Amino acid sequence: MYTDINKFIHLSDEIIAAKENNIPIVALESTIITHGMPAPDNYEIALEAEHLIRRNECVPATIAILDGIIKIGLSKNEIQTLSKNAGAVKLSTDNLPLNIAKQKTGSTTVAATLVLSAMADIQVFATGGIGGAHRGCETDFDISADLKQLEKSPVNVICAGPKAILDIPKTIEILESLGVPLITYKSKNIPAFWSRDSGVKSALVAETVTEISNSFKIQSMLGLKSGQLICNPIPLKDEISIEIIEPLIQRSIKLANKHNITGKDLTPFLLTQILQNTEGKSLKSNKALLLNNIDLASKIAINLKCD
Repeated sequence: MYTDINKFIHLSDEIIAAKENNIPIVALESTIITHGMPAPDNYEIALEAEHLIRRNECVPATIAILDGIIKIGLSKNEIQTLSKNAGAVKLSTDNLPLNIAKQKTGSTTVAATLVLSAMADIQVFATGGIGGAHRGCETDFDISADLKQLEKSPVNVICAGPKAILDIPKTIEILESLGVPLITYKSKNIPAFWSRDSGVKSALVAETVTEISNSFKIQSMLGLKSGQLICNPIPLKDEISIEIIEPLIQRSIKLANKHNITGKDLTPFLLTQILQNTEGKSLKSNKALLLNNIDLASKIAINLKCD
């Protein structure tokens, strides 16, 4: 059964038509649907994200695994079903193959979405924030597979920076060691998800969409195989400043340590704690930064189609 990739990958009719007609495509992960936001916000933001991409004259490719089939582009009914599936597996590169073999249903993290986007020749992927080196990683080695996969997948990932719950300086050092360019968009400092400024200076700043797309094209010409990480600060009106969010993050990490919550369960736990401690404001910010990233991703996807 598993000798031909085409037997267990399905491109939606919309994605096939986009490829045939050279229409820009923007990939979306699905973990935000199953693990990133509570219902019904998860379903609503998934539809809003796709609507914005279409409004920007691109085609959305939400990626997930449904009953062991890799889906590149989901229907509205498939998104709704996934949003209500409490048993959906959170899929990264380590558990993706076995869960496909077991014909499971699951959502794709940044790492898994990178693999499948590259396989489907989709060059632009919008998400909220990437995973990275967790605080204390020097002792427990808790480092997201997102970073290693960025080294391997030639895809532009547009995000609002590393998640603020991470050790951002260590995350940046790892990306540099892997040869992954971290480019901030119109910002001298690297954003931290809910906050526009992590306090860490950016080594690479792009002032225009054309600079980003040309950098990606030149990277390919040079034979460099990594992705580009584009960090796009959350809009000012939607941010939660680092001074406000940092004490809440530290409190949530202490609680996670107390209950021995680690691995794939850690990030969803911390995000839920912060949602409660900000009385819902972090969820509003999360939606705003995702849509802001999608808007930039659409512009990059369109620009990449221009010779």
